[in-house]
Amino acid sequence: VMNRTRLPKEVNRILFVKNLPFKIKSEELYDIFGKFGPIHQIRLGNARDTRGTAFVVYEDIFDAKNACERLSGFNVADRYLIVLYHQQDRMQKKLDLKKRTQDLQNLKEKYGV
Repeated sequence: VMNRTRLPKEVNRILFVKNLPFKIKSEELYDIFGKFGPIHQIRLGNARDTRGTAFVVYEDIFDAKNACERLSGFNVADRYLIVLYHQQDRMQKKLDLKKRTQDLQNLKEKYGV
């Protein structure tokens, strides 16, 4: 039985990858990240503000941890990958803040403040 040690809270199956070459194909990402274990899904950013980023979702959290540790700083086409754990709650906080700011703006406009 493999030793399932307790993992730090931020470790999860979803990796957020930055600094990718804009021309990279998802097949190439499967090649690079697939070496560490089965991949559930890869989503490559293709909007102007998300180009050069991707989400890589592993089936297993330990594969994700291994990939995150080993591929940070990995050189792809003269770019060094930045591999982070996807922070679900941080993203949620950003969205909540955006929504609150928008709500406040709407109220101000409604009451002419």
